Amino acid sequence: MQTTLMNQDRLIVWKVPRTIARITNTPYIPNRGDIVIFIESGLSQFGDQDSKQLIKRVIALPGERVVLSNGTLTVYNAEHPEGFVPDKTLGYSPIIDEFDDSRNIDVTLAKNQVFVCGDNRPNSLDSRTFGPIDADQIVGKLAIRLLPVSEIKKF
Repeated sequence: MQTTLMNQDRLIVWKVPRTIARITNTPYIPNRGDIVIFIESGLSQFGDQDSKQLIKRVIALPGERVVLSNGTLTVYNAEHPEGFVPDKTLGYSPIIDEFDDSRNIDVTLAKNQVFVCGDNRPNSLDSRTFGPIDADQIVGKLAIRLLPVSEIKKF
């Protein structure tokens, strides 16, 4: 299975909504399923640089409860009090079949937080590891993949 993005892809990031949010002093909350670029600090404990930009998919929004159990992410909110599995309903194909995620997570997001996951789950440093991210960490939303030319895509 091909991952959504590769290391050498060239991307255009849409930063206007984040800039407007800063000017109006409101949080920029992307939509569920959006691919966002954000700055994560404190990565040195995972053997990486202390701070770097990461790109991940938004799985859950502020106020929602996220539960990871037996390798399945379930999101609970007012519209889905019984929960739903975003990996099955968002229209993308995460790589999750070939690994067993034995972590158990149960977290309710604050009003300015989102939960993000990489589409290549076996090889992704994401909210399952470092927790939800704050809206002010978000740099922008992925808009277009330009290169390679054979893979041009609007997100």
